[in-house]
Amino acid sequence: MDVTTILIILLLGALATYLSGDKLASKVALLFSVGAFAATIALLASANNGADVSFSSVWISNPQINLAFLGDGLSLVMVLLTTSLMPLIVYSGFGTDFKNARAIYGLMLFMAFAMCGTFLAGDGLLYYIFWELALVPIYFIALLWGNGDAEERKKAVVKFFIYTFAGSLFMLAAFAYLYQKTGSFLWEDLAEVNLTEREQYWTFLAFFAAYAIKIPLIPFHTWQAAVYQKAPTVGTMLLSGIMLKMGLYSVIRWQLPIAPLAAKAWLPILLGVSIAGVIYGSIVALRQKDLKRLLAYSSLAHVGLIAAGCYTLTLDGLKGAVLQMIAHGFVIVGLFFAAEIIYRRYQTRTIADMGGIRIQASKFASMFMILVLASVALPSTFNFVGEFMVLYSLSQIDMVFAVLGGLTIILGAVYMLRMFQRVMLGEANAKPFAEVTFNEGLLMVLVIAVLLGFGFFPKPFTDMVTPSLENILTHINRYNS
Repeated sequence: MDVTTILIILLLGALATYLSGDKLASKVALLFSVGAFAATIALLASANNGADVSFSSVWISNPQINLAFLGDGLSLVMVLLTTSLMPLIVYSGFGTDFKNARAIYGLMLFMAFAMCGTFLAGDGLLYYIFWELALVPIYFIALLWGNGDAEERKKAVVKFFIYTFAGSLFMLAAFAYLYQKTGSFLWEDLAEVNLTEREQYWTFLAFFAAYAIKIPLIPFHTWQAAVYQKAPTVGTMLLSGIMLKMGLYSVIRWQLPIAPLAAKAWLPILLGVSIAGVIYGSIVALRQKDLKRLLAYSSLAHVGLIAAGCYTLTLDGLKGAVLQMIAHGFVIVGLFFAAEIIYRRYQTRTIADMGGIRIQASKFASMFMILVLASVALPSTFNFVGEFMVLYSLSQIDMVFAVLGGLTIILGAVYMLRMFQRVMLGEANAKPFAEVTFNEGLLMVLVIAVLLGFGFFPKPFTDMVTPSLENILTHINRYNS
């Protein structure tokens, strides 16, 4: 068995879900998403035992394009994030009555297929194809099943599509140029290509255009809050929990090894832009009145710190960034699901219309509090591990970057605890708030278990990704020898 097994399961799952009809769609989607997760665990076990789970075959001979899929630790960890979150995201939709359910659940699985393909692709053009494919399902999910005014939703989704598609064209141009230099799209060949400093600068900027929009980094973030707010909660989970990680992963996998001189030359600027996102996202989050928009800007702040970890060009920074990607994926999915639970009861996302939920639903309030504390990187949570490693790597470069990056913890505590106080505490709202159902509680408990379990014992992830990151660093540092 190799990594293509996961892609086949997800693709067949998308088709089977669509053909199953509206009544069975959610259950069929859950079945195949759990199957993809099980296949990922089996592949990780095989890889840890020394088996080669990669796959490569010639697809098109001229120009030479290969069906090449990487099965190293970095790729498999990102696939694990995708396939472990997908059952939770699908399960979260059980409490929502979707119109044309077979279509939305089918699109969700197809999106997972495209995102896994992006993480696994070892050929540049194949990677680009999967990168673009992932954009199609989320466009329709947000457009057709989103909330709010239809015209506003359409504007937000179209803006998102145009932004990301336009940025990707620069990346495609970079791959075309690199092919002229190497005669290959394979990652192994591109990571060894010898480019002049000028060529590296332009190549780096071309990749940056695609990744800065997808992550997003400021000032390329203007699409994010509106799309997160207007998309259905399952769509917001897909975007924040997994899709934005495509950009962060790609910085490590593609951008840094191919154009390391540019990354080193612009390191202070890149760290500055990343950390600016931390401060900007936190300050704007403080002013939000809509719960989903607040969480959107919270996500912007956290991914800014992850991007800073990527651009430190150190092993500690890269490991911290990968761990924080995984932790952020789980905590943001949990928080958006908590926001969805509140919306199901109150039919509003306006924070001022909430309050006193703890009195009526103490179990929900307790679980929500754990998610909030994990989000602000309380020690013993998974988020703390990644953020600490990133901040440590920043301190090795310049203590100023570490101090400014550390504001994400301080400011995050301010806006998240303030939000918790306004939503959960105080006098009971006039509207009744029912305690969480079994399905809702189970999903939140699973998320919390991951955040606490790997907060105490993150070693499996660090052991898994370290060899891959060390290999990438040898390509980044090859000009030093």
